[in-house]
Amino acid sequence: MARKVFIAATGMNSGKTTTSLSLMHMAKKKYDRVGFIKPIGPKPVEYQGILADKDAVVMARYFDQLDDLPLMSPFVLQQGDTRRIMDGDLNRDKIAQQMLDAIAELDAKNDFLIIEGAGHTGVGTLFGCNNARIARETGAVVLMVTGGGLGNVVDSVQMNLALFQKEQAKVKAILVNKIIPEKREQTLKYLEMAFAEEGVQVIGGFNYHPILANPTIRRIAGVLDIEIFASEEQGQRIVHNVQIGAASAQRVVELLQESSLIIVNSSRDELLVTLSNLYQMEEYRDKIAGIIIPGIGAVSHITQKIIDRSGIPYMFARRTSSTVFEIIRDDVSKLTAEDTHKISLITDLAEKRFDFDAIDALLD
Repeated sequence: MARKVFIAATGMNSGKTTTSLSLMHMAKKKYDRVGFIKPIGPKPVEYQGILADKDAVVMARYFDQLDDLPLMSPFVLQQGDTRRIMDGDLNRDKIAQQMLDAIAELDAKNDFLIIEGAGHTGVGTLFGCNNARIARETGAVVLMVTGGGLGNVVDSVQMNLALFQKEQAKVKAILVNKIIPEKREQTLKYLEMAFAEEGVQVIGGFNYHPILANPTIRRIAGVLDIEIFASEEQGQRIVHNVQIGAASAQRVVELLQESSLIIVNSSRDELLVTLSNLYQMEEYRDKIAGIIIPGIGAVSHITQKIIDRSGIPYMFARRTSSTVFEIIRDDVSKLTAEDTHKISLITDLAEKRFDFDAIDALLD
């Protein structure tokens, strides 16, 4: 039987998958057999003919556990499943048992098992197996992941604690991510005070880090559903700033910040040529991540040749500049298995920031 930790969260985008990946990396240094499962999979993808949750695919591919992928994602929520469950076309008891059976099988074959919940605590209630119930049924110790801050963390944790308490599942600790570095000590101190009466331990996770929070160029191409003209290395570059190139070429260059992706209309030949030429200069490589070219008009032949010759990463988007900007702005960066640079950074940071022994001790 494995030592089991259930990774819960106060909501989406709190850093559950980053936490799971970090724990997997650290646990494998101590235990021979470490497993992962995401019982409820709200983000279906197909990989090698297997329909699974995207996060489970990331973990299976990165940690070379593809043989266990069907177990790691036993139930994938597809479009229309909610109605089918309500209509009785899908049996909720069968779904719940499917998840619990997969957990039991991984429990038997591992020394340490990470169970990652989906969304907030109540996700899965409709089909009778929310996160809190899974934690109780499996006897897993709950580690609740939150974002940074103070008041909002206390409020959201208390709200989610209520359902765990109702289901009689034990939340032993919260792990605080996205902490402002200069406020780390203060934030953790006051959160410890806030949860002292609850008997919930407070553990510091990752500081806020732009590289973890921001998307890669490949991610942006995927969100926009467009082709990217870039090398593998260029596609993994992380974009810290997105800028609309509406001003004069000189002004756009003056406004460039670290790792900027510039949106330049196809009619702006002078700006496209300027950025392409600057990209070839060492002093501008840190500032220019690439360009997105929106608009319905084609880039002129000579400008296209200059772009291609410069080696600057670029994409064509048949949308307006403002629409492209809004889509990128509204997206929340998620890990993919191809983001090997970002995953490597996460595991490196985990070595420095994650107190695995403290988390492991919760399971005693």
